Amino acid sequence: MAHGTLFTWDEATGAMIAKWPKLAASRFDNGADYLLAPVEHRSDQTHKHEFAWIREAWMNLPEDLADEYPSPEHLRKRALIMAGFYHEVILDVGSHAAALRVAHFAKGEDEFAVAVVRGGVVVVRKAKSQSKRTMDKAEFQASKTAILEIIAGMIGVTPETLSKQEEKA
Repeated sequence: MAHGTLFTWDEATGAMIAKWPKLAASRFDNGADYLLAPVEHRSDQTHKHEFAWIREAWMNLPEDLADEYPSPEHLRKRALIMAGFYHEVILDVGSHAAALRVAHFAKGEDEFAVAVVRGGVVVVRKAKSQSKRTMDKAEFQASKTAILEIIAGMIGVTPETLSKQEEKA
């Protein structure tokens, strides 16, 4: 795990035993209380499945949408934002001209970001990462289902039809 420390439950002693004690000692204070929660890991296969149908959908985008999504990654991240899986920053920069400059800057910092100008206010939305480190199994599945529905609608097929692209992965 990139940012965690692996522990094993020892029923005999009633304790969580660190898999790598030196690493645990460097991250935790002796005698301090820590809340541990089980983590359900998701398979690499579910990631591969998502990327397979996203690529297939991207290759079949209607001509009027193709320019908006120059890559499958653009399509995936925009769908995440459309589905509500994003981080948002709202900035009141005082004027419409300043808001346009800030929006332009935000798009330069993250080509996948969506920046909307409303008068002197800029709303910047960036897609949440779907990495195993940042999204647990349940949130990943919810995001995958939501973007499947959005993207299927964009190309005019049912989510079930698009989802069957797994065999092509």
